[in-house]
Amino acid sequence: MTDAIEYPPLPEALVVPVYDNHTHLEMGPDGPGLDYREQLDRASSVGVRGVVQVGTDLASSRWSADIAAVEPRVLAAVALHPNEAPLLDSAGTLDDQLAEIFELAGRPRVRAIGETGLDYFRTGEDGQAAQLRSFEAHIAIAKERGLALQIHDRDAHRDVLATLLRVGAPERTVFHCFSGDEELARTLAENGWYASFAGTVTFNNAPALRVALEVLPRRLVLIETDAPYLTPMPFRGRPNSSYLIPHTLRAMAAHLGTDVSMLAALISSNTEEVYGRWDSEPVTDPPNPFGEQ
Repeated sequence: MTDAIEYPPLPEALVVPVYDNHTHLEMGPDGPGLDYREQLDRASSVGVRGVVQVGTDLASSRWSADIAAVEPRVLAAVALHPNEAPLLDSAGTLDDQLAEIFELAGRPRVRAIGETGLDYFRTGEDGQAAQLRSFEAHIAIAKERGLALQIHDRDAHRDVLATLLRVGAPERTVFHCFSGDEELARTLAENGWYASFAGTVTFNNAPALRVALEVLPRRLVLIETDAPYLTPMPFRGRPNSSYLIPHTLRAMAAHLGTDVSMLAALISSNTEEVYGRWDSEPVTDPPNPFGEQ
């Protein structure tokens, strides 16, 4: 296990709590990281009320759905990451795995389909057709199940937008780890789509993200870690976890010239609009997927 000393210290607690709307509790920066319960306890201690635990393949989507069933601070998102799609398509298993994602999406504390989308950074032209087919299938699942959609968009803004406009976006669509500029932010605003800001908004080399934050209606702003990656300043390069959200929130509030607690209250409300309430489906002794702890 990664030594906890590598993780940054606890920040000052928020007065008004928020949610981390995209994290990967099962991942460490180079393998297993902090135990998920330790991460959640740290988050709770600094005013991060709950998290959306996000799947990237079938195994992590099952894990996400299972942990949400037994942990009241967790809601789940399930999907096949776009970089998985070409591999699964070539193996002939993409359709079968999409069918299981559909089944997982019917569980009550699974509240989003994600992360799905297009990624042209790691996948070349020969894999883009499979990514697109998978993306469209995930959009259809989100709409049929009445769930939010969490989009992974890397170096593919034009095709992501074209796909959403062509097939029709779900009512609640979130661009996770928003990486666009002012133009993309205005497109999201026109369509009522959400932008979720990660630690990247605090980076010195990301002025375009802060401009995008300025132009977005605040009712469409969410916050996330994408942990264990994208740790906010001043700890960039060290492992990330949901308890570090206060650094990102305070940087966003400072840039917008607004009160931290007011921004936290607004983002918390926005998050519940997208995913529902964390306490709306009480846990009533479901099977523990991890056995006795």
